[in-house]
Amino acid sequence: MRRIYQTVLFTAILFLSGNSLFAQDTTVSVNPALKEIYNSKVPKKYIISGIDVIGTKSFDRNLIVSISGLAIGDEVQIPGTDVFNKALVKLWKQSLVSNAEINITKLEDAKIFIEIKIQERPRLINFSFDGIKKGEKDDLGPKSGLSKDRVLTEDMKLSAVEAIRKFYYDKGYRNVTINMVEQPAPAQANSVVLTFYINKGKKVRINSINFADNEEVSDARLKKQMKGTKEMSRFTLFPDQVISPYGDTTKNKNFKQYLKETGYLYPSKTKEYLDPYFRFKLFAGAKFSEKKYKEDKEKVIDYYNAQGFRDASIINDTTIENSKGNIDVHIKVTEGHKYYFGNIAWKGNTKYSDSILNVILGIKKGDVYNALTLNKKLGKQLSAEGGDVGSLYQDDGFLFFNVDPIETAVYNDTIDFEIRMREGPQATYGKITVSGNDKTKDYVILRELRTIPGEKFSRQDIIRTQRELSQLGFLNAEKINPQVVPNNADGTVDINWQVEEKSADQLELSAGFGGGIGLTGTLGVTFNNFSIKNIMKRSTWDPLPSGDGQKFSARIQSNGRAYRSYNLSFTEPWLGGKKRNSFSVSYFNTKYSNAYDQFGQPCAACGRNSYVNTVGFGVSLGKQLKYPDDYFNLIYSLNVQQYKLKNYANIFKGLSNGNSTNLSLKITLLRNSAGPNPIFPTGGSNVLLSGQFTLPYSLLGITSGAENQYKLPEFHKWRFNSEWYVPIGRARGADKNKQFILKAAAKYGFIGKYNQKLQVSPFERFQLGDAGLSNTTALLGYDIIAHRGYPVYNNSNPKINPDGVTQQEYFTIFNKYTMELRYPFSTSASSTIYGLAFFEAANGWYKFKDYNPFKLRRSAGVGMRFFLPMFGLLGFDYGIGFDRYNQNTGIKGAAKFTFMLGQEPE
Repeated sequence: MRRIYQTVLFTAILFLSGNSLFAQDTTVSVNPALKEIYNSKVPKKYIISGIDVIGTKSFDRNLIVSISGLAIGDEVQIPGTDVFNKALVKLWKQSLVSNAEINITKLEDAKIFIEIKIQERPRLINFSFDGIKKGEKDDLGPKSGLSKDRVLTEDMKLSAVEAIRKFYYDKGYRNVTINMVEQPAPAQANSVVLTFYINKGKKVRINSINFADNEEVSDARLKKQMKGTKEMSRFTLFPDQVISPYGDTTKNKNFKQYLKETGYLYPSKTKEYLDPYFRFKLFAGAKFSEKKYKEDKEKVIDYYNAQGFRDASIINDTTIENSKGNIDVHIKVTEGHKYYFGNIAWKGNTKYSDSILNVILGIKKGDVYNALTLNKKLGKQLSAEGGDVGSLYQDDGFLFFNVDPIETAVYNDTIDFEIRMREGPQATYGKITVSGNDKTKDYVILRELRTIPGEKFSRQDIIRTQRELSQLGFLNAEKINPQVVPNNADGTVDINWQVEEKSADQLELSAGFGGGIGLTGTLGVTFNNFSIKNIMKRSTWDPLPSGDGQKFSARIQSNGRAYRSYNLSFTEPWLGGKKRNSFSVSYFNTKYSNAYDQFGQPCAACGRNSYVNTVGFGVSLGKQLKYPDDYFNLIYSLNVQQYKLKNYANIFKGLSNGNSTNLSLKITLLRNSAGPNPIFPTGGSNVLLSGQFTLPYSLLGITSGAENQYKLPEFHKWRFNSEWYVPIGRARGADKNKQFILKAAAKYGFIGKYNQKLQVSPFERFQLGDAGLSNTTALLGYDIIAHRGYPVYNNSNPKINPDGVTQQEYFTIFNKYTMELRYPFSTSASSTIYGLAFFEAANGWYKFKDYNPFKLRRSAGVGMRFFLPMFGLLGFDYGIGFDRYNQNTGIKGAAKFTFMLGQEPE
């Protein structure tokens, strides 16, 4: 058999840009002995009988053959085949090779043998950045898109350079230079190392923002809409003139021109005059970001539309670098006409009349045209606030409700509308399911749902359910997602409530010093998703049985000798499992000992022979009311406390031994609509009215006796608390979850007596001042009312604020008012953090005849709150008591730092 060793070369030259194939060049070199094969007028078929691969170092030979798509036994036709060209294209597309050839190495009758010759691309062993800070290097690593030990392509290198450029461009470095150096890796064949030498250059800031052709809206108002594009601060006596590319030159006004203008004393006019000379932007970085600039241009047009200029647009804009390396932004607008609402007609409404819909819409003929307001009042999107036409229908079951505002006439500056509606049928709830709960039992979540199968659909049911699920404490409020699936065929709505559980258990481990008892340690645990019925099932303990939505807490405090306290409580929120009837039991035992002798030395015998011990037990039953609305709850509490004194004369004058038993019934009417996050409410209110009563023993002829006048204390006690939460807007650049919240609170308390011949009970009084943390005064059941900026005070004169506490000197009346401006830094399930600024005014009085609600002690300050699911709420406040200020001590003497732990103080 004649063997012919000849190579026929097929070469494809491919040019890549990104990952796209732009061109292909195939060259065939034919030996005269094989010309007959290619010049034959009748194509002949050949069988590939052998495939060899040369040039591979890192890749398996079989892998290369597999990628090419060629296989032994394949039939090819010569001339006229493009099988080899396709194989080359497949090899190039994998970005594994920098060169590829297919050669015919042998021909035997109708059999051909081929060889795939490749040149592998190098592998990236390492890459680094030079000329920048370590933090920037760490950020650029993942952003570059490069990975070690991967084949390096030209596209990867170009993408990395662009990613670096964009990274610095967004930070304001518009003149960054990047020099990429590729070097062979030492001791590793076909491997390279990339080094990016980066010179950031000078940060480019926005010197000025200039608008052209804006006649109706001032530059200042338009700049205010650009939240992410801000001018740099400036102070100069010689301002530059900025020349606009649109034919206008900004001319700085002199003082005479300023005085001639109408309204020159207006702050906006004054600010406009001072702007070329003085501009102060606190927190404005003035860096230029293409992404934010694009968003801000849309906000400018939205603002124009909101002012009635529906045809407004930006027809041109540019940025020009000035002599100092900063940029001037120039925006040319066309405002068009200002439009107004004309006649508004309703079509398709049968449930509600035109007059009712007009009232809900709240738009009258002659109002400035605003498409955003129109769509919002029509309820084109589901809104938690309500008060729109869509909410009116959806709260009444009309889920399939649809509305479209159609312009019927545009004349002069007026637009007439026809509101076309399709009410559709009233929908009912179909299948209701819960998903995402691994630990919590389904019924615990299902019983909280207001979306009951078979009942009429209501948007308010969904919003209310989201709020109440978030208040359970063991679900992530931000991840509660009702998946609403309408079924048009039968008019039902299926809802799958997707939830995400979060850590609900809390551990309190702390130590404190003070209160006259020295160093005190605290250990407490709270389980917010407890299950008492599984307490005997060891397999459910993690670390305690959970999943039934009950609450169990235990807490112990002690300093070893002088003080110790035990607290236990359990709450079942759904007693019986059918109605929202809560049931709670609690127990506490607190002992305060005189554990030191007259020389101040520890004395165990002293503690056994001189102490005050308080033991208490309480049981309460709460019921959700349906009238006036179902935000109301009525709670009945029966409490028993016994106070035991032994050789302890530091509590009551004239009494150092004896027992007192305080049996009282407390009735509380509570309305709580604050939410949805109980730690950081963003709306609603929390109002409480309570009355606490003992039996009128003296009027019934039951006396305590001369030895212990406090054996059976009698009193009636009243409390009123109200808290209101109002969102007042977002901070600049903040997202929708980060807005300022104004909290306004007012609290009152009064304790009275049945028998005017007796003194007011020394128990259950009010202590004011400091951070509201419980201390030894809690032994007597005092309500501890915090007043930041002041120590504990016991005199109604605002100028007298002793740090000490005297016997029996606690208030029978108090008033307190609070205003807080809150801002959240984090509202995630793992941590809630917010800052606040506060103003408080409070005072207490011993007798009703001395009561003066206008004589209050005032304070102001700032604080922080941190809520971690494992540890609960931590707080720090720094307040200045205005009525503590005097010239001798100054502000320092009037200021006070306070700390809180566990819950927000009263």
